[in-house]
Amino acid sequence: MDTNESSGMTSNRPYLLRAIYDWISDNGLTPYVLVDAAQPGVKVPPHVIKNGQVVLNLAMRAVANLDLGNDRIAFQARFSGVSQSIVIPLGAVLALYAQENGQGMMFPADESDTAPAANGLEAVEGSGEAPATGGDDENRPKRGAPHLRVVK
Repeated sequence: MDTNESSGMTSNRPYLLRAIYDWISDNGLTPYVLVDAAQPGVKVPPHVIKNGQVVLNLAMRAVANLDLGNDRIAFQARFSGVSQSIVIPLGAVLALYAQENGQGMMFPADESDTAPAANGLEAVEGSGEAPATGGDDENRPKRGAPHLRVVK
């Protein structure tokens, strides 16, 4: 489990993830997680990774055996009809948001992470198992796709 070395406290990330997940689900929306697939310990099918990231649907209807643990998110999901075990260390989670309206929370990269923070974050709608991010042009706006916005 991550610790905040300056205060001796455990990381608040697992608690925030569970709270945001519950809030999105309780409001009848679809929780999606944006993951830095390059982080160590991330276990997702390679074909769903786009630009080093993956967006996954965490709705109860889309996954089985969802475990929002203190150090990882783990679940079973079907990709192209094949059940796969998915493991996401919490340090690899960049955002958790509602697919329908983009509301949720972005998470800063852990201090121990070497990956840069997610800038120009795009979240796109999928049509089922694992959403695709669309074409190669990262700067092109995605029609009808929800978006994340940093509110200060």
